[in-house]
Amino acid sequence: MSPSPREVFLQLVHGVAGGNFDELPDLYGEVTDVRHPMAAQESEPLTSRRALQEHFTVPPEVRESLPRRRVVDVVVHETADPEVIVAEFAYEFTLPDDSTAKVPCVFVMRVRDGQIIESRDYIDPIRTYTARGDLDRLIASLRKDVSSRP
Repeated sequence: MSPSPREVFLQLVHGVAGGNFDELPDLYGEVTDVRHPMAAQESEPLTSRRALQEHFTVPPEVRESLPRRRVVDVVVHETADPEVIVAEFAYEFTLPDDSTAKVPCVFVMRVRDGQIIESRDYIDPIRTYTARGDLDRLIASLRKDVSSRP
């Protein structure tokens, strides 16, 4: 029997938190529609497992520098459609000074036969970049985006 949407969601977010990026594309169907509507810069939909492999490719030196994080405050809402869930949670980052920072997230996900075929991942970009110590990079990319507009 295929894992439930809840089980697939939990595998995904705990895999991200644990840095198991190589395993994550296997949670998705060959054909997908994954979008990040709140991304700091507009991003293209991820429409294949191959695109997700690229998305989850993190060079070893970057992996080592990522702050520790864990999944907290998980609430999964089942819907009238048995393939669709709405999941609220947060990634809790441990910062270099051992303080923590929470990044709230909401995923609306369709899972069919144990694989994610559609997802809308709403992740707070400002808190994410702040928790990763990358706020300067976010600001620079936003400035670049604004200056390139006609």
